[in-house]
Amino acid sequence: MLWKNLWGGSQTLIFPARPAEGKGFRGQVRFNPDLCTGCAICKFRCTSRAIEYKAGKGEFTWSYDPGQCTFCGRCVEGCKTHALSQDAECPPLYLTIHELKEVYTVARKAPAPKPAPAAPPAAGGNAESVGGAQ
Repeated sequence: MLWKNLWGGSQTLIFPARPAEGKGFRGQVRFNPDLCTGCAICKFRCTSRAIEYKAGKGEFTWSYDPGQCTFCGRCVEGCKTHALSQDAECPPLYLTIHELKEVYTVARKAPAPKPAPAAPPAAGGNAESVGGAQ
């Protein structure tokens, strides 16, 4: 085994070459501030702490650091408004910490008005709906 390893040639890729991504690869998270409601579910679902959320008066700050991300997709799955998505490619190479970090300051949107409750149907009803005489 030692002889095979010594004379087998290089088994590593030359930097920055990478292997091709496999089917179903989940890459860097993308944020659409127009769809975000500021619920912060993505922050709580992010196990690697790549997403930070800070609430303020009338606005909130949302940030994402791909250098910390494990690309698991839990944040994307938990986003009810589809403000998060994932690329199908590897994130770019970076040389310094937080170089790829993205920070957005978003104004809070007013909540959508709730529809008025429907009136209950009348107690007597008419002859056609009851199945009365024709």
